[in-house]
Amino acid sequence: MNAPQPRPGILDIEAYVPGESSVPGGGKPIKLSSNETPLGPSPHAVAAYRAGADDLERYPDGQAAVLRNAIAKRYGLDAGRIVCGAGSDELLTMIAHAYLGPGDEGLFTEHGFLVYRIAILACGATPVVAPETNFTASVDAILAKVSERTKVVFLANPNNPTGTYLPIDEVRRLRSALPGHVLLVLDAAYAEYVRRNDYEAGLELVATTDNTVMTRTFSKIYGLAALRIGWAYCPAAVADVLNRIRGPFNLSAPSIAAGAAAIADERHVTTAIQHNEAWVSRLTQDIGKLGLTVTPSVGNFLLVHFPDDAKRGAAACDAFLKSKGIIVRRVTGYGLPHCLRITIGSEKENLAVIAALGDFVGTDKS
Repeated sequence: MNAPQPRPGILDIEAYVPGESSVPGGGKPIKLSSNETPLGPSPHAVAAYRAGADDLERYPDGQAAVLRNAIAKRYGLDAGRIVCGAGSDELLTMIAHAYLGPGDEGLFTEHGFLVYRIAILACGATPVVAPETNFTASVDAILAKVSERTKVVFLANPNNPTGTYLPIDEVRRLRSALPGHVLLVLDAAYAEYVRRNDYEAGLELVATTDNTVMTRTFSKIYGLAALRIGWAYCPAAVADVLNRIRGPFNLSAPSIAAGAAAIADERHVTTAIQHNEAWVSRLTQDIGKLGLTVTPSVGNFLLVHFPDDAKRGAAACDAFLKSKGIIVRRVTGYGLPHCLRITIGSEKENLAVIAALGDFVGTDKS
């Protein structure tokens, strides 16, 4: 063969497919496919981003010091143990490249974030999947899949697309039972939305162990998805490793400034939390009244279950909603072909979804 060939395993990767953003016929849709906040970013973050346009000829700070210091101040952390990336996706990929290779195994749960599998295969390692119970990660199932080749365990907590979570006591039990050489990666992209007393994102575990990393994102509650900003809190040795392999200017200057302004605006975050809490509850109840099952969610989205039926199923409902200008998320790639994931939108958007789902169910019964 004369053409360049990728290394083994690369062509086994199914490329990540993001949520759709357009409907047939054009027009501005109600987009509830990507778990974006309906409140948008903090006005302070927007102002900081625009101010960054005055110096576009300059390289950004390769250490993202302003952003790391802002994060450290918000949570009382050591800024030296914070690593920033182009979204948490880049950080998850860097972790895989740093700690996985051919012959190693990376482990994640049945309906976990698709990027885990992609990152593991891209390193030539083997993905291992632990089954879930009632769409929730199981510590015992994860531990049963651990072998001498396991090097990284990825745990989305809360999980996307199910909206379920593990209490911190269960996460601690997982960490204590894993071998010391296994890096536990707690992906807490939706942590800010969780209103449960038994939940923690993982900062304490990172602070008290040498083999736990927590990743976070500015794409969800902070409304900065377009800027691609993520951060990881790591043991010092892991932070050192990630800083050795990350791109020297992996965040733009406007992104650094916007992120720092966003995390300082706690009032904006509080408003987003209150909006989400109210509508998660209402949508869960209203959709349930239509005869559809909703997995209880602690995130800013709902997993809605449909019958295994061509006329009444998830695919038919997805097409019906698109005909009404509403885009939600098919989750077949997550092993959930009979489900749709629906982001919590604005009041107007949420009411439109409830009405459209009612029309769909009513049409089926007529």
